[in-house]
Amino acid sequence: MYGKCGEVAREQAAAHAVTMSVSHRTAMVAVLALAAAWSALCPALAQDVSIRTARDGDFITVSAYAVMKVDPRVAWAVLSDYDHLAKFIPDMKSSRVVSREGNVVRVEQKGDVGFFFYKEAVNMLLEVHEEPQTRITARGIEGNVRGLETRYDLQSSAAGVRLDYAGRFVPDFSIPPLIGMPIVSRLIERRFRAMVNEIQRRDALARDAIKQSMK
Repeated sequence: MYGKCGEVAREQAAAHAVTMSVSHRTAMVAVLALAAAWSALCPALAQDVSIRTARDGDFITVSAYAVMKVDPRVAWAVLSDYDHLAKFIPDMKSSRVVSREGNVVRVEQKGDVGFFFYKEAVNMLLEVHEEPQTRITARGIEGNVRGLETRYDLQSSAAGVRLDYAGRFVPDFSIPPLIGMPIVSRLIERRFRAMVNEIQRRDALARDAIKQSMK
């Protein structure tokens, strides 16, 4: 009797192990399927926007660039439109200028970092330094993103206006292992593209306004 019970127990344990293994594999397949679905929905994201994210100790580093046929003054106007960034930057709930002294601006931003089932609230107070028409640098002075440093650079050439972005930060919240960095990379790419799209949209509106005024 005890031998049979022991045999049954071993069979149940083996079945449980198989179930756990299958469940783990199923979860991993689901995560990979979500990532694949995202890539399929946005196949053009990497065609005209280049972005790289990496780990550097505790820091996450980011670099990105885009080349656009736009008026550099329009690009600058979008980059420095701090009070309206939340209208076109995904997952940003609010952005407002707290104070301004010359080319030094303090900007408060609130939003979320997340993807499907993973969400974290992000709150920041930034000290922004402007070099009109060419560069915007910012550093976090309060909030739950530590060591935040970012920079936007604008350069004009025959090819168009090149927008470069560089940043580094240490999140004060957990990033899930394995899927964490791909999620962060997708989110940053999404936000950078939103900035590029807004620059192109406003440039097109400005060009149309000029055409209309010439008729």
